[in-house]
Amino acid sequence: MSCAIVEKTLYLIQSNDPILKLQGAKDIRWLTKSSLRYRRHFNEAVKPLVDMLSNSESFEFIEAAFLALLNLSVKDEGNKKSIIDAGALEPIIGFLQSENASLKEHATASLLTLSASSVTKRILTSFGVIPLLVDILRRGSPRAMVDSIITLYNLSTSQGNLTLILQSDPIPCIVALLKSCKKSSKTARKCTALLESLMSYEECRQALTSEEGGILAIVEVLEIGSLQSREHAVGALLKMCQSDRCKYRLLILREGVIPGLLELTVKGTAKSKEKSQTLLRLLRDTTPSERSQLQPDTLENIVSNLISQIDGSKEQTGKAHGLLAEVIQVSMDQRLRLLPQRPMVYMYSD
Repeated sequence: MSCAIVEKTLYLIQSNDPILKLQGAKDIRWLTKSSLRYRRHFNEAVKPLVDMLSNSESFEFIEAAFLALLNLSVKDEGNKKSIIDAGALEPIIGFLQSENASLKEHATASLLTLSASSVTKRILTSFGVIPLLVDILRRGSPRAMVDSIITLYNLSTSQGNLTLILQSDPIPCIVALLKSCKKSSKTARKCTALLESLMSYEECRQALTSEEGGILAIVEVLEIGSLQSREHAVGALLKMCQSDRCKYRLLILREGVIPGLLELTVKGTAKSKEKSQTLLRLLRDTTPSERSQLQPDTLENIVSNLISQIDGSKEQTGKAHGLLAEVIQVSMDQRLRLLPQRPMVYMYSD
């Protein structure tokens, strides 16, 4: 890193000459693109960049300021705080409501990076960004929608924000995004993670079942998503079933969830395996008192009972039977490993 370059660039961005200022913003963007050290040394540039964002009418100037601030805020908590302290949220929120799709995308991306800090989450919420982000999910560009769902997920981890999110009626647009994205993508992971959290609320559970293909979208992630996505998907369905088994059990079963759950009991994360087995037990069509009179409450017996209830295609039923065989084999292998090793007994003859 060159001190001379830093000094020259700071001189440019702090200049009163608009052309020099624009060049300074562009230089900061490129210098900070992959260098943490440059980000730290350009903290002084935050205020003039925010001023560019607030006072410029030229798209070129606004975009240059956005991109420079975006790079300065990545993985740098100090710069994030400086950006907010310099008054950046007001113009960012203004551009979030702009008719210009590019500026709207830059504003959403800026909120995404700022929301990654535990220090700034409450500040962002206090500026009323949550309903605006949900609105981006409804009618933003594909890029802005992806950044919006990640930002909402980041904000949802701060106490009290889930209530604010559900007040904006987010389920229809989250489901629409989940249905349209690749089920193994980061977008699907953030959608299912947010849905898992929102399934703690009855309003959101009802909204999900009201959306055509809502439960099915989660089941599809459970089947072919990443390991983390599948964990969130089974968690969302489990919360639904635990909240009101009678109400949601058949709705979940009708979407063909059994094969995916069976696979998770064998190949999922530790949490996925536990949640899958719990959900399989809840999906079984018996009451606790009836269960005590039936076969032992083993996973194999639970799943056999469920497969007998599947009202689906031969292909789906065949897949479930095949996965059941795999579950039984893995279960047997695990039991054999748990058996105590018997001591060897030597027989001596006189």
